[in-house]
Amino acid sequence: MKKYMLIMRTSDEALAASKEIDFEEIINAMGAYNESLMNAGVMIGGEGLTDPSEGFVVDFSGEEPLVTDGPYGETHELFNGFWMLKVASAQEALEWAKRCPLGPGSKLEVRRVSDESDFEDFADNEYVQKESGWREQLGTE
Repeated sequence: MKKYMLIMRTSDEALAASKEIDFEEIINAMGAYNESLMNAGVMIGGEGLTDPSEGFVVDFSGEEPLVTDGPYGETHELFNGFWMLKVASAQEALEWAKRCPLGPGSKLEVRRVSDESDFEDFADNEYVQKESGWREQLGTE
């Protein structure tokens, strides 16, 4: 089993469309989707995020980190929430992503979460060895 993150992204089109739908309808659609993930035993986490005006970005391009308060970036760059799934394959993650009740202008980026197998060449590294214990401590094994 591998972990995959489904990253929800938006656009101006998606934001405009969401304003035309009753918010309770959106909550119900997302709730039903989350429930189907839970019932299938594949969802291991997920959260929505608040408005970008409440956030900030720390940019490490210069000598000192530069903090920019939100809103920041282009709308299509905004990350609005995520799901963490534990599934057998990338294809299974894709099938779940395609079922998400998002509308026009929305996108889901699907990314595999790295695991021990990605660091086999560094198995003797102190921090690679500690990682397994940290995952266990955090309950994310």
